[in-house]
Amino acid sequence: MYYTYMLRCTDNTIYTGITTDVKRRMTEHFTQNEKCAKYTKRHKPKKLEAVWSSQNRKEASKLEYYLKHLNKHEKEDLIKNNINLNILADKIDVNEYRKIGIRRMFYG
Repeated sequence: MYYTYMLRCTDNTIYTGITTDVKRRMTEHFTQNEKCAKYTKRHKPKKLEAVWSSQNRKEASKLEYYLKHLNKHEKEDLIKNNINLNILADKIDVNEYRKIGIRRMFYG
């Protein structure tokens, strides 16, 4: 299982990435250890905003690519208004992804 995630930084920018282990990856970002992304070394992460699961790396990478190309307003809509991925339906098969509840992911 692969996950595509959006992470808010303290400067209100949004970082998007993929991982196979969300808890481990968040630890890397939030502790800013040597394995964190170059971006989150410069832009301190503040909050995990959204996570989607997919079956393979190819699908996760495809979603990551298209999320990174959304404008700030579209990213905020996905996060704050819980808009689903249908805004990307002309680019990807949105049925390949499932939004994961962040609380459930960390707290069962």
